Amino acid sequence: MDFFVPSASSPQQAEAVFTSIAKHVKAPEQAKRIYKVEWHHEGIECLCEIGQPLPAVFRTDETVLAIFDCGDVVKICTPNRGAIKFDPIHATKADVSNIEYFN
Repeated sequence: MDFFVPSASSPQQAEAVFTSIAKHVKAPEQAKRIYKVEWHHEGIECLCEIGQPLPAVFRTDETVLAIFDCGDVVKICTPNRGAIKFDPIHATKADVSNIEYFN
């Protein structure tokens, strides 16, 4: 899968949006960009994938815009959770069972 950001109209806009979200959530530079992450959240196996809605456990149908590897945690960002306001969703690396990257 090639890198994209949902709703971005060009690769340049996708880069700009990704960079802006990264700055907002204080994510380090990403050597590889995450496409999908699976982890256990409160005993439930969760899957977040760029362009897809959050799992039902989060009680919102917001689309995942970006996922960042931030050392001990993975930060999952949606429009209201990390991209524009509020904090992103955190998945502790110890709870992560799978990460897939863009090509």
